[in-house]
Amino acid sequence: MNTIFKKVSVVIALVMLSMSVYSQTKTDNQKPEHKIIFQLTSGDTTAHKQLIKQFNNILSVSPTTKIEVVCHGAGLDMLVSGKTILEDKIKILADKGVVFNACEFSIKERKVDRSKIISVSGFVPAGIVEIVSKQEQGWSYIKAGN
Repeated sequence: MNTIFKKVSVVIALVMLSMSVYSQTKTDNQKPEHKIIFQLTSGDTTAHKQLIKQFNNILSVSPTTKIEVVCHGAGLDMLVSGKTILEDKIKILADKGVVFNACEFSIKERKVDRSKIISVSGFVPAGIVEIVSKQEQGWSYIKAGN
């Protein structure tokens, strides 16, 4: 009787373990991978802070989300050394996979020395074209700031 009890206990434990693994796998496979493209045109540092906070919030509940922000017009200031107040936070987010891009048209128009763009930033030829391209690839679009 004791041997049968042990065998049954082992079988029950294995079944429960299998159900737990299946449940976790099923949940992981059901997590949607979001892809969000943000447009930042505001030079307002409060808007910059709010955007960084949004990125952290998104990644805290959906860590597989792909995030890109295109900064153009006055929004370029968020990526300019000496103007941005968030360079350290931007670097942390970049390490987590958030992509920061500066619009080359805005760089030229605003006469910003390209070397002043923070090191973790990438560049896109035209901010709007980048945003439209991402939307055509199924990315969700969010206008940041005002």
